[in-house]
Amino acid sequence: MNSFDQVPFVPHDLSPKQDASRRTAVEWAVLLCAVALILLGSGFNRLEAQDLTAPDKELVVATKVAPPFAMKQTDGSWSGISIALWKKIADREHLRFRLVEAQSVPDLLNGVANGTFDAGVAAVTVTAERAHNVEFTQPFYNTGLGVAVPINENPWLAIGRALLSFGFFQAVGVLLCFAMATGFLIWLFERRKTEHFGGGAKGLGSSFWWSTMAMTQAGAAHNAPATLPGRIVAMGWMIASVIAIAVFTAGITSTLTRRGLEGAVHGFNDLRSVRVGAVANSATADYLRRQRLSFQTFPDIQTGLSAVGAGKVDAFVHDKPLLTWMVRNDFSGSVRVVDTSFSSESYGIVLPKKSALRPMLDLAVLDQVESDWWQQTLFETLGTSRFP
Repeated sequence: MNSFDQVPFVPHDLSPKQDASRRTAVEWAVLLCAVALILLGSGFNRLEAQDLTAPDKELVVATKVAPPFAMKQTDGSWSGISIALWKKIADREHLRFRLVEAQSVPDLLNGVANGTFDAGVAAVTVTAERAHNVEFTQPFYNTGLGVAVPINENPWLAIGRALLSFGFFQAVGVLLCFAMATGFLIWLFERRKTEHFGGGAKGLGSSFWWSTMAMTQAGAAHNAPATLPGRIVAMGWMIASVIAIAVFTAGITSTLTRRGLEGAVHGFNDLRSVRVGAVANSATADYLRRQRLSFQTFPDIQTGLSAVGAGKVDAFVHDKPLLTWMVRNDFSGSVRVVDTSFSSESYGIVLPKKSALRPMLDLAVLDQVESDWWQQTLFETLGTSRFP
């Protein structure tokens, strides 16, 4: 080995101190580049937000006819509760916009989702399924589903439905079960002591028959039990059956009277025994489907209410404020809305995903729905006030 091999190699252009300084400079350069990229990205986000809310940016806002929340006038202008709310917010936030009409709620939602519209304002229900594709602001109105039924329904038809309903057969079945249980006990006590209750199937059948006759108070004294335990059971059954029959008769009479006077539908459970209609591709249809309730679909509220008036369906389900408004103005002579509501729905302003307008509109909606102006608007239009 020569002396040259024993000498370590050291670069002639950099000393160890200079090499460390160079590494430090590279690290600082990388750090500065990362900070610059972060600031540049946030700057783009601010520019995007400023672009959407800039005074010279005209927002395209979709709406759909849904009285009294969105109504199109003969001159093409728009009015209604939702439209008034949007105009109030736009005026306060200095937003320029133009309203365009969507033919249906799915069209409005799809247009907002794909960026054709910057927002959607009407009577659009907030649902989990829709929230996968669009965003909603804070709700500005809470409501429920209502039911429209024909006014001049044949009372005998309503009574017939009541007698053929599941509830009626359930009540009759319970009474018969009690009668058979009592008959079985009497047979146990009497089968070896009383001739007409003796034997197997014949005696058991006689016991069931006697128990049923005692329940209806028709000939119960004939072939009565003879043993003390049998008579105690028979006496208790006679007293209990008087009460049971009285309650059963009162319930049936009340139900038949109410159905004869008010119609076959006055609650959600009654929808399971009648023909039901709903608007296709609506939140109402989704709700009825989740409840496993059969129904027919119609393209809009007017067509569905016309079907109710013509007797093609027995009940039409939709958002109660929209249903009440339509019935009061166009179908008051043939259709009425029952005094009940179910489910819970909220209306919100529709926005695209990650919309820069969302924070500003959320605060603006909350400010408006808590104002006296909003309460007065709801009272004048609907006669009530419903807000989150």
